[in-house]
Amino acid sequence: MKEITAIIRRDKLPLTKNILTEIGFPSVSIQTVDGRGKQRGDVACTLADMDLDGQVCNATHVKLKATPSTYALEHTLPKVALYVPKRMVTMVVPDDLVSTVVKALIKVNSTSQYGDGKIFVAPIEDALRIRTGEAGGEAIA
Repeated sequence: MKEITAIIRRDKLPLTKNILTEIGFPSVSIQTVDGRGKQRGDVACTLADMDLDGQVCNATHVKLKATPSTYALEHTLPKVALYVPKRMVTMVVPDDLVSTVVKALIKVNSTSQYGDGKIFVAPIEDALRIRTGEAGGEAIA
C-alpha cells in the first residue's frame, strides 16, 4: 500500500474528485493548506497573465480583492511571507494502482504554470478499519 498526497490548486479540486471517482478511488481526505514553493509565494509574475479564476487572459492589469498579500504586491510594503492557498488530497491505494492514480492526478492538475502543485508517494505499513477490525488491503477497499 502507498499513501498518495497531492497538493493542488483550489480550483482543480472538483475535477480531481471527479477523476478519482471515475477511476475507482472515491475515498479521499481533503484539507485546506497554505504554502509556497521555489517562488517563495511570489505570484506577481503570473498575475498579469491570469484572471481571478486562474484562467489565462491577456489582461495587463488584474484587479485583486484587497488582502494583506495582494496589497503588498501592489505597494512598497515588504513581503515577509506570501503563502498561496492550496488543497491537499490524501489517499491510500494498493501498490499496483499507484501509477494509475498519479497519472490521473497529473492529467487533471497540470496547467504547465508555476503553482500546479506536488504529488508525494509514501509507503504505508498497515491500515486498520476501526469499525470492523479489517486490516491491510481490505481496510482500504
